[in-house]
Amino acid sequence: MPNVTLKTSGRQFPVAAGETVLEAAQRAGVALPYSCRAGVCGSCKAILLEGRCAYPRNPPVALDAGARAQHAVLLCQAVPVSDVLLEVREVTSVHDVTRRQLEVQVIEKWHLAPEVIGLRLQPVPGQLRLNWLPGQYLDVLLEGGKRRPFSIANGPQADGMIELHVRHVAGGGFTSWVSDSLRVGGRLRIEGPLGTFVPREDSERPMVLMAGGTGFAPVKAIVEHFIELGTQRSMQVYWGARSAGDIYLRELAEHWEGELPGLQFHAVVSDPKQAEGLRCGLVHEAVLEDHPDLSGHDFYMSGPPAMIDAGHRLFLQAGLPESRLYYDSFEYAPDVLAQILASRAGLSER
Repeated sequence: MPNVTLKTSGRQFPVAAGETVLEAAQRAGVALPYSCRAGVCGSCKAILLEGRCAYPRNPPVALDAGARAQHAVLLCQAVPVSDVLLEVREVTSVHDVTRRQLEVQVIEKWHLAPEVIGLRLQPVPGQLRLNWLPGQYLDVLLEGGKRRPFSIANGPQADGMIELHVRHVAGGGFTSWVSDSLRVGGRLRIEGPLGTFVPREDSERPMVLMAGGTGFAPVKAIVEHFIELGTQRSMQVYWGARSAGDIYLRELAEHWEGELPGLQFHAVVSDPKQAEGLRCGLVHEAVLEDHPDLSGHDFYMSGPPAMIDAGHRLFLQAGLPESRLYYDSFEYAPDVLAQILASRAGLSER
C-alpha cells in the first residue's frame, strides 16, 4: 500500500489500491485543495517530488506541457503506484468541518433571472443542520448514484438555511426539473460540505474576487463573511455576465460598497447590445485593465471553465503567485454534458 508524504507539514497517509491521492487524503482527514473532482479545473494541482502516479480514470487534461515539465499532478485523478512525496498547500481551515448527508426541504423558490432560480433549503425536522465554510458547495444526490454540485450562496445560519442559485441548463434534466416542477415543500437529499474555495483570513493583502455567471454564489458567501468580520482589507469584486439582466443581485452587490469602505463592485457585461450602461467586455480583461500588477493581491475566482482557464494563465502573467490564487470551476457532470450534446444534436433526452 503506497504512502503519501506532504513536504510542508510532514503529514503521511496510506493510499488503498486504485484510490486517488485526494480520496485517500479525505479518508485520512487531510484537507487538500480541490474543486471539480474530474481532472479538468486544475485546482488540486500539486508537485510530485518523489515517486510515481498513474491516471487510470481520467487523463489530467488540466495539466499543460509546462505543468508536466514541473512534475505537476492532479490529486483528484492521480493514483500512486509507489510511495510519493508531494509539495501541496493544505487547507487547514476545513479540517474540522464534517461532511455528511441529510434531507432538506425547499422553503422558498424564486426567479433571480430568467434562467436562474433561487432556492432556500432547510433541514427537515429531526435532521441536524449542515455546517460549512463560506464558498463551499454541496452535492444534490439523485437516483442511480448521480450527483449535481451547487455552490452555497450564504454562510452558515443558526436555522440551517442554505441558499442556492440554480441556472437552468438546456438539456439538463435536473435543472429543468428544478425550474419547472420543484415546489416549496419539496425535499432533496444532499451531501456536503465540499470544496476548498474558502476565505483565507491569515493575510492582510488586498483582495480581488471575480465571478462569472452563477459563480457569483460562492463569491457572495465569501464577501459577506469578510463584511461580517469587518475586515479593513481592500476588496475589489468583479462580476461578469452576458447581459445586464444576468447580474441578478446587482443592488445587493452595490449595497456592499456602503457597508465596507474598502469594497468596490464592478459589473462587466460581454454583450454590448445588452449592457444597459454597464461596463462592456470580458470580466478577466476588466480586472487586468484595473490591476495590471497583481503581485501584491490575494485572488478568488469562481465561474465557467473558459473564464477560469483564461484568468489562471493571465493573472499569473500579471505577477500573481499561484499560491494566492483560489478558484472554483463550474463543470458539467459527465452525464449532463452528454444530455446537452444530444439535445443540441436534435436527439431526445432520457
